[in-house]
Amino acid sequence: MRTCVERARWVLLSAISFLAVGAWANPYGEVSLPMHLHKVPDAPVYYLVGLSGVPGADNEGHTSNAGFVVTDGGVVVFDALGTPALGYRMLQHVRAVTDQPIERIIVSHYHADHIYGLQAFKEHGGKPPVYAQNLALGYVGGSAASQGEDAERRLAQRREALFPWVNENTWIVPPDQTFSQELRFEVGGVTFLVRHLGPAHAPGDAVMLVEDYDVLFSGDVIYQGRVPFLDSPETDSSHWLDGLDYLTGLEPSPRFIIPGHGDASDDPEQAVSATREYIRFVRDAMRRAVDDFLPFNEAYDNTDWSRYQDLPAFDASNRGNAFRIFLEMEAASF
Repeated sequence: MRTCVERARWVLLSAISFLAVGAWANPYGEVSLPMHLHKVPDAPVYYLVGLSGVPGADNEGHTSNAGFVVTDGGVVVFDALGTPALGYRMLQHVRAVTDQPIERIIVSHYHADHIYGLQAFKEHGGKPPVYAQNLALGYVGGSAASQGEDAERRLAQRREALFPWVNENTWIVPPDQTFSQELRFEVGGVTFLVRHLGPAHAPGDAVMLVEDYDVLFSGDVIYQGRVPFLDSPETDSSHWLDGLDYLTGLEPSPRFIIPGHGDASDDPEQAVSATREYIRFVRDAMRRAVDDFLPFNEAYDNTDWSRYQDLPAFDASNRGNAFRIFLEMEAASF
């Protein structure tokens, strides 16, 4: 276990190294928001936390989390953030920690806030191979039905909403390798397990367990300290709950979880249950409404949302989440 002095020394050395590699010379545009690198205790696992509570373009696209694992055989990256500029800053953080080559990038799912940063890794990070679940191929091929997000329409929208960080030079990096249900590999003596848990938030949702250090990168299967996003045509809340049950049943249980959005947690049970309880709450409320033949607006207004209304993203996501689940419950009733 690191002492307070050791932690302070590591933070100082990282900051000095980060500045030494030219942290502000970003070819994709200046990023004004802070991007603090965090480290998992007693493990060479690092991560960046997005700004879940910052609305609109004020967040410069930095809403999701991402991270990387340093091994003797190279670096394994998980997700790449939501703009090429953010991906470049993440790449600089990697270089501030190690000069090991980036061995591969694992993508949790192909949604814009997790993949636009891949461009920086392909153009400035040694072109590491990108791995994703099979359904990512439908996304990059233009099939909204495969991922629940129309790639070209979202890119056009982001080019306006997040200009200049997303612009006419931004392109979608396809996966180099795909897998179906499970991908197990070893880099530098460290064993990784990538598992498909979709359809959940998105059909291609995957998590990555760093087995030697009991650290889990959950992607958007887990949201921590904010309202999850369920408002996608391809969200499957029932199967999402099954995926959370799978995580609960892992032996040994992860000691540290880095979610797709929100703060990391050293309390895995709490991290999983927070997302599970929200999904169950919305499902139960909307199921009762459908059973009672209530219209959605009445059902929503009659539901006591007080336990969630102060969480980040409540105003932006909760009503859409409830409506999406209302439709899911309606469909299940036939």
